[in-house]
Amino acid sequence: MIKVKNEYVNREISWLHFNARVLQESIDKKVPLIDRLRFLGIFSNNLDEFFKVRYATVKRIVDAGKKGKSVLGGEKAKDLLEEITKIVIEQQARSQEILESIEEELKSENIFIINETEINESQAEFIREYFFKKVNQELMTIILNDLTEFPLLKDTAAYLAVKIVMADGENGEHNKNRYALIEIPKGIDRFIVLPQEGDKNYIILLDDLIRFCLDSIFTMFEFESISAHMIKITRDAELDIDNDLTKSFIQKISSSVEHRKISDPVRFVYDKSIDKDTLQFLKEKMNIVDTDSVIPGGRYHNRRDYMGFPSLGRQDLMYKKIEALPVKGFSRDGSLLERIAQKDYMIYAPYHTFSYVTKFLREAALDPKVRAIKITIYRLANDSQIASALVNAVKNGKQVTVQIELQARFDEQANIKYANQLQAEGIRLIFGVPGLKVHSKICLVEREEHEGIKRYGFISTGNFNESTAKIYTDYTLFTAHEGILKEMSRVFDFFETNYKVHKYKHLIVSPHYTKSTFIKLIDNEIESAQQGKEAYIKIKMNSLTSYKMVDKLYEASRAGVKIQLIVRGVCCLIPGVEGMSENIEAISVVDKFLEHPRLFVFGNEGDPKIYISSADWMTRNLDFRVEVGCPIYDPDIKQELLDTFEISWKDNLKARVFSANQDNAYRIKDDSEPELRSQFALYDYYQAKLEF
Repeated sequence: MIKVKNEYVNREISWLHFNARVLQESIDKKVPLIDRLRFLGIFSNNLDEFFKVRYATVKRIVDAGKKGKSVLGGEKAKDLLEEITKIVIEQQARSQEILESIEEELKSENIFIINETEINESQAEFIREYFFKKVNQELMTIILNDLTEFPLLKDTAAYLAVKIVMADGENGEHNKNRYALIEIPKGIDRFIVLPQEGDKNYIILLDDLIRFCLDSIFTMFEFESISAHMIKITRDAELDIDNDLTKSFIQKISSSVEHRKISDPVRFVYDKSIDKDTLQFLKEKMNIVDTDSVIPGGRYHNRRDYMGFPSLGRQDLMYKKIEALPVKGFSRDGSLLERIAQKDYMIYAPYHTFSYVTKFLREAALDPKVRAIKITIYRLANDSQIASALVNAVKNGKQVTVQIELQARFDEQANIKYANQLQAEGIRLIFGVPGLKVHSKICLVEREEHEGIKRYGFISTGNFNESTAKIYTDYTLFTAHEGILKEMSRVFDFFETNYKVHKYKHLIVSPHYTKSTFIKLIDNEIESAQQGKEAYIKIKMNSLTSYKMVDKLYEASRAGVKIQLIVRGVCCLIPGVEGMSENIEAISVVDKFLEHPRLFVFGNEGDPKIYISSADWMTRNLDFRVEVGCPIYDPDIKQELLDTFEISWKDNLKARVFSANQDNAYRIKDDSEPELRSQFALYDYYQAKLEF
């Protein structure tokens, strides 16, 4: 019998376990070699964001002198910081070992990542020329010794901390060393491909190229030796929005984003081989005393750049790109609006092409009968076809209303830029609801037809972003269901008159109804189980952190409801514990694509109720955001969603099992079972549907 100390896994610790699953991908031989390097980059990028947001939140609790037990799932904030630091140091060390192992494997493929000590004569000539033409003029170099105030280091930028040991007699015996900082330029590729030699490919990191050319930078000094080690800091990413009534909301967010650049540091990472005197000099100058925030690392930081590791034309060392499929019967050549008027359609990106979304908007922009388009925007692509289609619509005389979320984490600056552009084109902007982020993914089109105004729309589990749609898995439902779309119109009304709370028969809308509706649906399954009827719940989501919802699932388990959970990221629930959660199984699938859909299935006495939603079961999604969940009524789409859940659930190659051990163990395949890798199987499933 499994015993557990607490009923919940701490959210921050669970997140670190999720990132460990990402790191697992970098050692999995089923993952192509260059993509394994890229997963190392994803692991590092995730960790940066974790420190900016989650670690910073816990640190603020500690700094405020609060214990924060209720917020942190039973752990004292200071103890949690120490536990986080311990885990991160172990993971960083592991990632360094993996990087070295992958570099050895790359050598067997004639790909060599060399440092400044391994450069031959012909490479040296190329590097000196490259440095002179492309790098030198981009460098920001600061001599530190004589500065009265230490320079402000940029958030997560990488710096080389340079130690210059001066020749005798230059500065006196007691002041021999000079120190400097070199900021690694972001505008230059981190990986420089050197001239090929025979069939051998050579790559040098920009950091090492700069190290090789240090003597060219510091020609004004007579030195005995010179060395450089990497450091970086991570700053608190919380936005502090002022209450100045004379500023517009865009101005307030812009000001807050600017202030983020000088917010408190929450992590200082350094090359563990750095000289002790250099490290001490830096810590004193930067007033760093918090040991929990000081983390020794490897020679290279900002490993997120490995996400952009050059392909070198080696398609055999990367995942094959899939060709996104059409949806059967949902012609891309004819009118999508005409098709949607007849029946609902579902796309599941990236297995299906996301171009249906842009074609829908392009068609609405040109259709003379379309009067209005309303859409929510959370994250857009850098060069957004969605934004372009909306501008096209307003130029054709349509009334276009865009609810754009300026506080979308780390996309604030991009959304401010888009807000200004869209507003300049005459698009009407709404900036949401005070105190709530708008995270819903909805679009509504109003078209004048013979019988009056008819509505068309789509609702998604993910962002309207054609770039991420190639790597994030998400459902998007296209519908002309009048009941659903009338209620979608009420959501847009709420953005403008948010003192009025609307009622909904079809949609599940946060912050007013999501929690209560899902609790009611769980209660229905509990009642069925107590009556001896079949009762089950199947859920696929990104994160499960709401203790209220975890407790409700525990209650359902104790009542005999069979529960299957597919949770990609954070999961505070502990499955398989007798008397608490023995009827709950939970897995996480981490693979080629980022699992992003939110799907909810309730048995409902043999007539399943199925919903897609923009909301995870996190307190923020349930209580502090505007989220929209949508029922699925079309029987074919309902079956399709059940099929896709089942395929994911049966994954026995990329599924990790949640347990009290929190060890990220892979699901053990039964000898009688064929191998099933769900993301590959889903593509085959949709390809087969086209053939019938």
